[in-house]
Amino acid sequence: MERTCVKNEMALEFDAVSSNESLARVAVAAFVSPLNPTLEEINDIKTAVSEAVTNSIIHGYENLYGYGKYGDKKPAYIVIHPGKVRLRCALTEDVLEIEIADDGCGIDDIDKAMEPLYTTKPQLERSGMGFAFMEAFMDDLEVESEPGCGTVVRMKKKLGSGSWIGEE
Repeated sequence: MERTCVKNEMALEFDAVSSNESLARVAVAAFVSPLNPTLEEINDIKTAVSEAVTNSIIHGYENLYGYGKYGDKKPAYIVIHPGKVRLRCALTEDVLEIEIADDGCGIDDIDKAMEPLYTTKPQLERSGMGFAFMEAFMDDLEVESEPGCGTVVRMKKKLGSGSWIGEE
């Protein structure tokens, strides 16, 4: 018997400011809600999205207000360096695909950037665990970047129990 592939997609573009991080988290959580995910799955997804969006804002565009020591005097929605973050999601049966992209400064060394505890913003008291959290909370993580051209983070998560890699 042939399975029918049902797919649902959404896209969202927003300014690269820290206050929009929560918008991205809630949008993705609402998007997957028809699949009745567990609270743990929702929290994993929201954490991974939050880390990817935060990376775009503070590393891609250098919009530091709203994060750490730089947020003390100005509101979190101030744009210092204009830029957009693009969020795309697709649901195919029970697999969620998320893509977060920016046109920021890009990453010089992706392998180095993905090392746990590595950060280029120690003055913001960043832990350097963003990519490690994305990798831990999602089933698949891919990062593409070119210096001066931006970064694309792609993540996948199977909702429900069991492994999805290699299944047909």
